[in-house]
Amino acid sequence: MKTHALILFAALMILVSGCKNSADLDADGVPGKLVIAIYAGGDNPAAVKSAMAELGKYLEKKLDMPVSYAFSTDYTSVIEAIRAKKAHIAYLSPFSYVLASQTHDITPIASLGEDGKPTMYHSVIITNPGTRINSMADVKARAKSLTLCFADPASTSGHLIPRAYLVTLGLNPDSAFKQVIFAGSHPASILSVASGKIDVGCSTMEYGIQKLERGGELKPEQIKVLWESDPIVSSPIVARNDLNKAFVKKIQDLYLNLAKDAPNVFAAYIKLYHPKLNGLSYMTVDDSMYNGLRKIARGIKDINVAQ
Repeated sequence: MKTHALILFAALMILVSGCKNSADLDADGVPGKLVIAIYAGGDNPAAVKSAMAELGKYLEKKLDMPVSYAFSTDYTSVIEAIRAKKAHIAYLSPFSYVLASQTHDITPIASLGEDGKPTMYHSVIITNPGTRINSMADVKARAKSLTLCFADPASTSGHLIPRAYLVTLGLNPDSAFKQVIFAGSHPASILSVASGKIDVGCSTMEYGIQKLERGGELKPEQIKVLWESDPIVSSPIVARNDLNKAFVKKIQDLYLNLAKDAPNVFAAYIKLYHPKLNGLSYMTVDDSMYNGLRKIARGIKDINVAQ
């Protein structure tokens, strides 16, 4: 009987261990496998996945554990992945961080910097020269006959910032225009305007327009910039607060030292968005850096941002 009991107990342990997800946290808050959620939409998701594969190999070696990715084509899914504890680390846009941080269960651990200061970028509102729109005053006067395009709902430069600016002009995007759509990505928003399918579009200058121009997918004469925002603070990499603090610190240090210790790994992803890498590296980031965006978001109806 003892033998049968031992066999039954062993079988049960195998069954239980087989059901346990390797991404679950142990008693100390350390996962058996690190899962990173990241937006891989845009114009070249294959390039993002290839670049992140190099980082994954590096992290696996340094952390001595498997690393996998939860790739998404929108920031809303990235937020959901980390909120639902399907991922431990996430790459967020500034606005998607503001949204995700409302539950106070994540902490920013790193952001891209240049010479020790956070990198900045700009939101833009653009049109096609064929529309004969020359200013935002023209947009306001003709709004009821114009189509408007945002990028991703959780995008900072492709939604939050331009929406807030339009509201200051007395243009509620939900009612002021003939039609408003979300293109799903910055390239889609820009190219919809460039092709004449959409009259007015919202995106980012550095990671959208300039990136497409460098790749030969967009010619400067295809669009006209009607408005450019003040600088926007760079995007954060965040970690769940229920993770082991020493484990998170180790991950953070790997990012902070990545440009120096593994320049090729660092460059593989960063060069997709920055043509020049001189002076660039990851740096520590503080939640308070995004308070300006929180203030903007609170002034927009129907965007849920906690006080």
